[in-house]
Amino acid sequence: MAFTGGAARLRTAFRARRTGNRGGGGQPGESDRLTFAKVMTAFASLPRVLKLVWDIQPVFTVLLALLYIAQGIVPALTAFVSASLFQAVLNAILKHGAAGTTNIVIWLVIAQFAVQALNSLLGTLSNIVQQLLQEKTSYAVQLRVMEKANTLDLRFFEDSEFYDSLQQAQREASTRPINMISQTFGLGRTVVTLFSMLFILVHLAWWIALLALLAPLPAFYADVRYGWWGYQMMRRQSPLRREMAYYNTLLTTDTYNKEIKLFTLGGFFIKLYRSLATRFYREARALIVPRYLASFGWEQGSTLVNGFIYLYIALQTVRGAINFGGLTLYTQAALSLGGSFDSLLSGVSSTYENNLFINTLFSFLEYSPEITSPPEGRTPEGDGLEIEFRHVSFSYPGRETKGQALHDVSFTIHAGEAVALVGRNGAGKTTIVKLLTRLYDPDEGQILINGHDIKEYDLEALRARIGVIFQDYVTYYLTAGRNIGVGKVEAIDDLVGVRAAAAKSGADTVIEKLPAAYESMLGKWFEQGQQLSGGEWQKVALARAFMRDAQLLILDEPTSSLDPQAEYEVFARFRELTAGKSAIFISHRFSTVRLANRIIVLENGSVLEEGTHTDLLALAGRYAELFALQAEAYR
Repeated sequence: MAFTGGAARLRTAFRARRTGNRGGGGQPGESDRLTFAKVMTAFASLPRVLKLVWDIQPVFTVLLALLYIAQGIVPALTAFVSASLFQAVLNAILKHGAAGTTNIVIWLVIAQFAVQALNSLLGTLSNIVQQLLQEKTSYAVQLRVMEKANTLDLRFFEDSEFYDSLQQAQREASTRPINMISQTFGLGRTVVTLFSMLFILVHLAWWIALLALLAPLPAFYADVRYGWWGYQMMRRQSPLRREMAYYNTLLTTDTYNKEIKLFTLGGFFIKLYRSLATRFYREARALIVPRYLASFGWEQGSTLVNGFIYLYIALQTVRGAINFGGLTLYTQAALSLGGSFDSLLSGVSSTYENNLFINTLFSFLEYSPEITSPPEGRTPEGDGLEIEFRHVSFSYPGRETKGQALHDVSFTIHAGEAVALVGRNGAGKTTIVKLLTRLYDPDEGQILINGHDIKEYDLEALRARIGVIFQDYVTYYLTAGRNIGVGKVEAIDDLVGVRAAAAKSGADTVIEKLPAAYESMLGKWFEQGQQLSGGEWQKVALARAFMRDAQLLILDEPTSSLDPQAEYEVFARFRELTAGKSAIFISHRFSTVRLANRIIVLENGSVLEEGTHTDLLALAGRYAELFALQAEAYR
């Protein structure tokens, strides 16, 4: 599905993936009812699944299919050998081992052993191949999910329904494809066994064969019905499972542990988790208990039918219509036929259930980004970038009713100029940065880079020339050197460049105190990891921005954990290092803001004032008011 519209179309697309009514306490709507037509779609995803697995490991896919087909022949061989052995033993008894009857028995015993060994070998080989194929496919599909997520726009990751789809895809990716393939191949094996046994039983009586086929049908319907209910329950529970995962993360991650303990919130979140877990258990019990009891009940019906068939074969033997070898052959054939047809129906049921779940994976893989690079996109040129916002308006997806984040915003940042954005929280400062880096596109208006629409530029080329550090920067649990090197991933192991970037941000003094300096692991998740203070982490994050030899550098309040003097020194150094380049910085401290060539004051998503620090003070407007308030606080 390609998302070519705005926020409303995105949410419509998400809802379109969720058929049925979620009201009425989670009861399925009309479109969620199980029908025969839906059961017949059991193999709808099979071609795509087969192609998926084939692309990952074609040799093992073919080998698994051949092994399953070979296993399908073994039951017929076993029945024939067993029947022949039984009759040979009876003949040998009657003839007291004369006329070579004993040798026949010996050879048939050897044949029976060979068939059993062959069956065991085929089973072992199929298990090996299936397990290896499972491991290979699990990692490959998880990689595809990660690769797809990497291509999607930021707006996806700010939508809760998308997270439901992502979680379902991640959960089903590891097992469902191989389960579906192995079950399909298993159906092929079962069909081979079924027809071979059907051929045997038809020679006895056609209606016996028909009776053996019909006996498993009720159990099949029950399996499909409960499988459908299980899928519907999974869909309804997905948002709550994410909530449970969140509570688990709060209690088991170092990021939150300090505050959780200080506010004694552990018991509160455990209570919330336990409440959801209890609810899930009750819903699972309501499905599991009747499912298996119904299965048991219908299986007893199949057992009664099989008992009748055995009685008929036994009476035919007593009448002399068939010999003792035929008794063994037909009894095994009847048992195997009923079991094979039962397995066939059960396989269709399981394949149908897997088809439901596998569609969540393919639905996720069909998502397409809205923000893409144009064919032969431009590359930004020059030491600095000329930036112009022309009547730009923007609303975040799902928040349209709460007003626009930006409304009719126009301003220009000249190449080589440093501009500060000032305003209250929520005024639109970070939104401007997100639009400028094309994490979003404006709803109205135009953004120009060096005189060209920003949409004309290649995305990777544009972002490679912009260095950004946000207030909520990422603390990567990598080595100190790589924490900085990810700012320019193609030079991640360039220690000279890393050291130079660290020196620019002041992170060098922090890193050189660590046990292994730039080779020290940061964070406490991994062995010998070193935890940094908030200010130290910020210096590392700043070094990451300096690592990139960008034409535009943006600091979006990344120094909030630094003291005023340290922040002033960082921004003073920042101005020195960005000479000749374009720069944008956002800060609530006016002692650093005044370092900018020009200041843009934002209020409620609009440009309120614009000018130098001196100009804005002389204007005696909003900027002068905020400056005076902050100055008063320091007296």
